[in-house]
Amino acid sequence: MSNLVILGAQWGDEGKGKITDFLASQADYIVRYQGGNNAGHTVELENQKYKLHLIPSGIFNKNKSCIIGNGVVVNPEALVKEIKYLNDLNVSVEGLVISDRAHIIFPYHVEIDRLEEEHRGEDRIGTTIKGIGPCYRDKVERSGIRMCDFSNRGFFEKILRKNIKRKNDLIVKYYGSTPLDEDTMVQDYMGYMEEIAPYITDINVIMRKAVKDNANILFEGAQGTLLDIDYGTYPFVTSSHPTTSGIACGAGISPFRLEKALGVVKAYTTRVGRGPFVTELTDETGDWIRERGFEYGTTTGRARRCGWIDMVMLNYSIEINGFTSIALTKLDTLSDLETIRIATAYQLDGELIDYFPASLETLSRCEPIYIDMPGWSLEEVQNAKTYDELPVNAKKYVEKIEELLGVPADIVSVGPKRSETFVRGTFF
Repeated sequence: MSNLVILGAQWGDEGKGKITDFLASQADYIVRYQGGNNAGHTVELENQKYKLHLIPSGIFNKNKSCIIGNGVVVNPEALVKEIKYLNDLNVSVEGLVISDRAHIIFPYHVEIDRLEEEHRGEDRIGTTIKGIGPCYRDKVERSGIRMCDFSNRGFFEKILRKNIKRKNDLIVKYYGSTPLDEDTMVQDYMGYMEEIAPYITDINVIMRKAVKDNANILFEGAQGTLLDIDYGTYPFVTSSHPTTSGIACGAGISPFRLEKALGVVKAYTTRVGRGPFVTELTDETGDWIRERGFEYGTTTGRARRCGWIDMVMLNYSIEINGFTSIALTKLDTLSDLETIRIATAYQLDGELIDYFPASLETLSRCEPIYIDMPGWSLEEVQNAKTYDELPVNAKKYVEKIEELLGVPADIVSVGPKRSETFVRGTFF
């Protein structure tokens, strides 16, 4: 058996979907282990761009099991739409499997998410308003509804109606808003659940068999390390564990089975929403990177904040996740810049530091310490068919990042297509 973890090393949007799709051909199982349809993974194949939110990015590889783990919170309405979206594009979802222990997102989760952001005002977190946080809250509060509950339709309807009444009380009495229609919600969600019921099963049985059969397993994370509920820039984080620590609980496999971890690193840094961003560029260069890299959210369409690559953040990410290598993506975006900067340390109140502070107030006072690297042209990158054919300065940039992180860049990506991916290591 061999397995590989692929997850974001920054604030998400690093290009995990493309890397997962690229390596999925070598795996037998592709497993999403956390998050929900707040994720947005883009895969481009033969001039067709696919946008996924729940279904693992390995779905484009035939004869693979694509598993939605119990650590994922699933919106059945969104999943039904995503299945139809893929089917309309002639993509089969025959290999899709959903954990019977996964929790279900309902409209009241989405509405409460919206109302909470509205009531926070200037203190809003910047959530995607997909109901992710409220659903995880119900899970921890032990009032959530799981996929396995649908095996008894009568019981499922009973607990759903009970929850709707409780949530409507909250919506009306606390938020002063309009209650959701109970009968409509029950009718709609009974229908959605019937459509996805054939995919629901006990994934622990599947994972045990995979281990016994020495299968190759690929774990696909959503969001990124700096959005982890514990290790991210709290409270501007997601409600789950996108880090390697989330896999054992979210996919039903022992942590002792994990072998390799590939951190997906964008050649610069982006984030969506609020919170400190030490290397952020608020000038013309930042705007230029955003437009060149088309840095707009797959899920929300929101413009991403852009800045230089940050070694302090990435070394922190390596420590947390145990990355054995990285996949450096969107190197092409930086082409045609005369100078490219790398943050190697922070200056905090006149003192140099090389650690990532937990306190956002402290982090907001940090100033980046940069080294400068010479740029390269886009034409040179586009002409390269292998890593060795990349322009000298582009390779120097990659090699400097490897030196500063202490792990190899086993994949270098210079575009959205599979053919624009240069593999320098082995994974399975």
